[in-house]
Formats: sequence, structure tokens, C-alpha cells
Amino acid sequence: MERTDFLKQLAALSIGTSLPYWGLSAMEEEAGYKQPPFLKQGDLIAITSPAGYITKEEIIPAVLQLESWGLRVQLGATIGKRAGSFGGTDLERAADLQNLINDPSIKAILCARGGYGLIRIIDAINFHPLRRHPKWLIGFSDVTVLHAHLFRKTGLASIHSKMCNSFPDNWQKADDLQKATILSIRDLLFGKPMQFELPSANLNRPGVGVGQLIGGNCKTIESISGSESDLHTRGKILFLEDTGEYLYSIDRMFWNIKRSGKLEHLAGLIIGGFKHKAAENPAEEFGKNLQEIVLEKLADCSYPVCFDFPVGHQKNNFALKCGAWVQLEVNAAQVRLTELNSAT
Repeated sequence: MERTDFLKQLAALSIGTSLPYWGLSAMEEEAGYKQPPFLKQGDLIAITSPAGYITKEEIIPAVLQLESWGLRVQLGATIGKRAGSFGGTDLERAADLQNLINDPSIKAILCARGGYGLIRIIDAINFHPLRRHPKWLIGFSDVTVLHAHLFRKTGLASIHSKMCNSFPDNWQKADDLQKATILSIRDLLFGKPMQFELPSANLNRPGVGVGQLIGGNCKTIESISGSESDLHTRGKILFLEDTGEYLYSIDRMFWNIKRSGKLEHLAGLIIGGFKHKAAENPAEEFGKNLQEIVLEKLADCSYPVCFDFPVGHQKNNFALKCGAWVQLEVNAAQVRLTELNSAT
């Protein structure tokens, strides 16, 4: 297919593209913040694969769990499809996500898995229907593209959490931590405010900050820097996580985040899981650990910082509400992250 034909087909997927794009400036994001309606028994949740592929068999545990919460489940057209490493072609994945966004009967959309692929289709998605019928978009890792773009363009809250490929095969045999992380998705969907209390980690920086919670996968945030999906971080509480990167690569990501101005005027910084790879040659191992990499970028900043927050590519990956107003309190003994009813 010719590139021009491909772009025309992508553009055709967006309904109402002749309408003014529903976009907000950095200042308007705060004023325009809204939450989709919380779910109730009998509501419809859809599952789609906007990034990597997944089989219908692999999502059965997630479907059963969602149904146990009293939800009805609809499978998107991309579930079970495959095109290389993707859950269908770019056109198929964009069309599936668009159709689910357009359908007012669907109250939430759960991404089946991460991997890679959302950045290939994000500009083809028309988010305008969410203005009239807001709904929860759920996922993490590569789905950071979706969270960032959604908040940048609409101010709409979304849920950063585990996806279908992380639901336990046998709920009865799952350990308490695995169950708690999955149930944290249910809690946010049904309206329970976020509340975290955990022991303070070594090298945490004390303080109190209030702002909207934004963030996600560090590499993905680096990759959207300077684009239409880029995060505006002034006055925000930023959370970051990653996996499978060398320490020097993590250092490079944080230099990008610093040099692009994202660390200068935060209200707080949350560092989640960062599983790094050891250097192939031990003699070339990077000379700084994660805490040192982060803190050296913050020499001129005074806001609270916490490490080892339970979010990321790990078992203790709890659901977070992107866009929510929160208060971050860090002291020598503990860390508290509390959702607020409104900005204070």
C-alpha cells in the first residue's frame, strides 16, 4: 500500500474530523479536568489490543474476573488478531479503538496488553466523542502514550494499571499481593479514592506536594517528548517506571526529561519500579545506581521525591488514576499519596 493511501485510510477512521479538535492548553488541562462516571453493576467494559497481540484464550482469566465484579464484557475486533508483533494491522487497531470510543454504551476500555504499537496509531484516533460520553481507558507500559495524549488533549482522567496478561490464571491460587493489585483496578473503576501509605525508602526527599498525578513508562515518555502527546508537568506530581533498560540508558532518559524542562517545576516526583539490565561487560557497568541517577538531576529542585513506589513492571503494580488531584507527603518514616476531592 502506498503511504498516502495508508494515511488517508487512517484519517478516515476518525469520525467528525471536520470539527475543531478538542484540545486544551497546559493551563486549560487543569481547569478542564474531568472524571468519567464511575462504573456500576451491569455496565459494559470492552477489551482491545491497540499494541501487542494476545489470544482469546489468554484473556479468559481477565474476562472471568471482570464478570465477577458484575460487569458485562465485550471483546474488541483485535482480540485474537495478529500482524507481526501487533494485535492486528495499524488500520485494524485504530479502527477497533475508535469504534469502542465512539460507542456510548461502553463505559470503560481495558487494553489487553502492552508491548509496542500505540504511537503508530495515536494520531489517527479522534477523542472528540469522549467529550459527550467520557469513559475510562485502562492500561500501562506502552499505553502511557494513550494516557499522556488523552490528558494533554482532553484533561480526562484514566487508569494506569495492570492489563489482561497480568490477571492470574487461577484466582484462588493467586497470592494476596497479586489479588490486591487486580482489585485496585476495580476500586478505582467503582469510585474508591486512591490512598497509599508505605514505608519511606532510602534517599527519599521529604516534603509535601499537591498537584495532578501524571506519568507512566519512562522510555515511552522520552519517545513522545516534543510531540502532540508530550506531557506538561508544571505543578504536577510525576510518576515514572521502566524495565529492561541498562543503567546508562536510564540515565539518558532522565537527562532527556530534565533537559526538556519536565523536572523544573514539579509538585512532586514518584519513582516506581526500574528493573535494569546488567552491562554485558562488567567492566563497563555504569557508575551510578538509580537513586544517584535521579537525584543528580534534582540538585536545584526542592519538591518531595519518593523511591520504590508500588507501580511498574512488577507484581506490586497498583492502579493509579492519571489526572487526579493528589497530595504527596514524604517524611523519614513513610510516604502517603492521597487523592483529593478538588485542588487545594
